[in-house]
Amino acid sequence: MEKSSKIYVAGHNGMVGSAIVRILQKNGYKNLVLRSSSEVDLRDQKAVQQFFEAEKPEFVFLAAAKVGGILANNTYRANFLYDNLMIASNVIHAAYQFDVEKLLFLGSSCIYPKLAPQPLKEDYLLSGELEPTNEPYAIAKIAGIKLCETYRDQYGANFISAMPTNLYGPNDNYNLQTSHVLPALIKKFHLAKEKGLAEVEIWGSGSPLREFLYVDDLAEACLHLMLHYNGKQFVNVGSGKEISIKDLALTIKNIIGFEGELTFDSSKPDGTPRKLMDVSFLKEAGWEYKTELEDGIRMAYEDALEKGKLAEEIHLKQS
Repeated sequence: MEKSSKIYVAGHNGMVGSAIVRILQKNGYKNLVLRSSSEVDLRDQKAVQQFFEAEKPEFVFLAAAKVGGILANNTYRANFLYDNLMIASNVIHAAYQFDVEKLLFLGSSCIYPKLAPQPLKEDYLLSGELEPTNEPYAIAKIAGIKLCETYRDQYGANFISAMPTNLYGPNDNYNLQTSHVLPALIKKFHLAKEKGLAEVEIWGSGSPLREFLYVDDLAEACLHLMLHYNGKQFVNVGSGKEISIKDLALTIKNIIGFEGELTFDSSKPDGTPRKLMDVSFLKEAGWEYKTELEDGIRMAYEDALEKGKLAEEIHLKQS
């Protein structure tokens, strides 16, 4: 990939896509093709084909997706399956049709079975049942992996896949109805501090173990893979470190300066009990994470404050 190569970043307005744009620009890649979902609906096959025919990108980072936390995944199950299936199918097929030199598909660690051995190795895919709350999203992401693999097998397409762990950072989603756990906790503690509340309630028992990666680190890994990796095997991308939800909450509480107590609502689902990525394959490919969790949370909090993302939401009830 040359500095002048024409590069399409699908999903550039999202947290992952915007981080990929930042790392590309930082490294001197200026010929970027960017389209919002209102300009090109990636669920619409005809629109995607017309876009690829007109622009003819040489490289594609497929970061566009419908994403959310446990509540959103479990509530909008059909939307998560349909939207993500269509996005992956349309973009990957168009990349083949219009001779894209290389494509990187971004999936998710939720592709792995709920009770898979830990840490999660790439070859554990399809070895057991998925976590029920996000099964539709996981199935769509598995389909994306298999599209890249089969287009490579049948057509010789250089399509690769990366599976990030839980991400956070600039341009994250802080809507408490649809966000992931880390940004949701940042917002909860921020609002509790602003209001002088005595306690903050945490979903679940606090015992599940999770791994987190600062999104700019992921973007660096994606650029590294695009430049140096051409294998069929999809690649885990993470820090290789885990933390309990309770300890995560305590870390965020201390960073924000909330002085109240924590309570845990064990009636709410915990999701997968543990989810740690084995990142040895990625290390062998020459990349390791840089941003420690506490430093990343501080940067994410500062970004959210600066962009006004932590204001209280107003939900209007329909009569």
